[in-house]
Amino acid sequence: MKPATAVQIRKEIKFRSKEELEALCLRLARFKKENKELLTYLLFEADHEDSYVAEVKDFITQQFEETPATNFYRVKKRIRKILRETKKFIRYSSVKETEVALLLHFCEKMINYSSSIKRSKTMMQVYERQLAMIEKKIGELHEDLQMDYITELNELPR
Repeated sequence: MKPATAVQIRKEIKFRSKEELEALCLRLARFKKENKELLTYLLFEADHEDSYVAEVKDFITQQFEETPATNFYRVKKRIRKILRETKKFIRYSSVKETEVALLLHFCEKMINYSSSIKRSKTMMQVYERQLAMIEKKIGELHEDLQMDYITELNELPR
């Protein structure tokens, strides 16, 4: 079965009643955790972006604190998982400031996590790719925000 395009879905939604749309949303939320998380963001947290950013930052911090530093292989896997989850939370929000703030927080936690990360070429490449992405996203922001984030970015070690 080939999925419909976004345009086709948008046209079909126009012909559905409010009750049908409500039932479709609830059914969609039942099937996948990401759908439920996205609906939660859209319904409860989209209007309070600052609290959403703070909540995700707390989540990132907690994930780094729970990562045991004993086995470096597991540390690398765990850091990549934290980055995937961070990017998932970024996708939910379409606000560019949120993306920059969360990636900056991730990079700060990552580089301060363990000295073994600084010795690993692959982990430093992950870190540098995120810094490059942050620089690119900062260029798309308003000038005042750019200065704030650039100073925060310059405080991170290279």
